[in-house]
Amino acid sequence: MRKTIAIRHEDKYKMERRAALAPKHVKMLTDQGLEVLVESSKKRVFTDEEYRDAGAQITEDISKASLVFGVKEMPIDYFEANKTYVFFSHTIKGQAYNMPLLQNMIDHKINLFEYEKITDEKGRRLIFFGHFAGLAGMINSFWAYGQRLKNLGHSSCFDTLQQSHKYTSLDEAKALIKKIGEEIRTQGLTKENGPMVIGITGYGNVSKGAQEIVNLLPYEQISPAELLQKSSENSLLLDRVYMVVFKEHDISTPIDETIDFELQDYYQHPEKYKNQFEKYIPHLSILMNCMYWDDRYPRIVTKDFLTKLYETEHRLKVIGDVTCDPNGSIEATHIGATIVEPVYVYNPKTRKPKMGFEGEGLLIMAVEILPAELPRESSEAFGNVLVNYVKKLAEADYNTTFEQLNLPAEFKRALILHNGNFTPDFAYMADFLNTK
Repeated sequence: MRKTIAIRHEDKYKMERRAALAPKHVKMLTDQGLEVLVESSKKRVFTDEEYRDAGAQITEDISKASLVFGVKEMPIDYFEANKTYVFFSHTIKGQAYNMPLLQNMIDHKINLFEYEKITDEKGRRLIFFGHFAGLAGMINSFWAYGQRLKNLGHSSCFDTLQQSHKYTSLDEAKALIKKIGEEIRTQGLTKENGPMVIGITGYGNVSKGAQEIVNLLPYEQISPAELLQKSSENSLLLDRVYMVVFKEHDISTPIDETIDFELQDYYQHPEKYKNQFEKYIPHLSILMNCMYWDDRYPRIVTKDFLTKLYETEHRLKVIGDVTCDPNGSIEATHIGATIVEPVYVYNPKTRKPKMGFEGEGLLIMAVEILPAELPRESSEAFGNVLVNYVKKLAEADYNTTFEQLNLPAEFKRALILHNGNFTPDFAYMADFLNTK
């Protein structure tokens, strides 16, 4: 019997234009004998016609499908009993706002695959949008930097840059940043925006995306220690762009000063460590926060610190908080901003944000769905990996026991719910529901 899968229309955000699978992937799947339903969408970056030409059936009703692919959270009343869904559920940390959603999925006895937990045998994620979050986040932060300087009465070579989603493609945005880079190479930076120091926390996929954009400029990469040394010597060159990448040992240090930083111990016992990142912040022009964080770890930028910072001389103009955790590692990130309203100015004196570029304080760019600003490229890259597993997911017999369930190991590790029951690796999530 021919198996039927579906790609749903994304409806959580107005500007969400991504899809889990692109038309080229649909063509591959129909050639493999699958029937593919695509929920009609006027805003999706791929048109209905593109999917139809690839062999999909465009419809308003995908109830025929037993396997449904999405990107962001699905509505709480969306699920049909005993079916299989694949999306970013944002439940594995016990996110309170999604516990009703999780309970509804349990009640409907569904199978839930979580993209975040699709990993290889070493625990490395295989399917992700993070690289594109870094790309869009860095483009947006350069744009925000230029607009903030303009608001403060200073022109810069970043004045011509636009927000990521305003470009027809990533290549178009890169071409303009290369042009800006050539201007810096030949003319240098003005005294109002030089030296320009870009600090990036983390070294994973998000960080690599941000670094890819910085690489389009003429820059010098220096270590955190060199940043402190050059700043104390006043030897950072006025017309130069610098990039500094911060790792865990740069950001945190043991509370017990008699012991050395040890990475695995930090991951297992973050309560034994304290933040030491604040010493670098005054010397950064743009801080790109690209690292993983949860509330077990020390914050890297607190509101108390920003209050003190704004009583002194410093260089910081923009924080691009790609991780976008409200009141998280960047405590002044009050909300996940939207693509339509992507920035706000945080006033360290009043401790209140003001949407837009105007006001006293620090500009924060914290768009919640940054990869959606590069929807075509990010969807195609995401689907390039996902498509290799779809047929096996569609043909699996979910009525068997979890132990006997024949799935690719990468996806079996990502199965949170099997017929409405938590699988062994996710049994801890039951506690989230018991305490909601």
